[in-house]
Amino acid sequence: MSNQKYLVKTKFRKGDEVVVISGSSKGQSGTIDRLDRKNNRVFVSGINVRKRHLKPNASNPDGGIVDKTLPVDLSNVAIVDPKTKKPSRIGFKVEDGKKIRVSRASGSAL
Repeated sequence: MSNQKYLVKTKFRKGDEVVVISGSSKGQSGTIDRLDRKNNRVFVSGINVRKRHLKPNASNPDGGIVDKTLPVDLSNVAIVDPKTKKPSRIGFKVEDGKKIRVSRASGSAL
């Protein structure tokens, strides 16, 4: 078996509002900025922000300390149900010949 990683199939999309259900940021919510499907990670705005010390370089001549958003594992986030505002799982339903994502908790469309 090769060392190559494959893209993970996920039900999350960029712009979804999610809540962290496990880890040091448990209970915090935000929107998905970026999905890293190769490493099964998700970047959530305002979540898991750490300080990084940067050396001066051409693009940043002063260097300094900046805030950097680090990824959260995909299994540690759950989508926020638009109706109840609580964490929920994602399901699919076919309506009028179109496949749509729905919240498992309330059945409302995402």
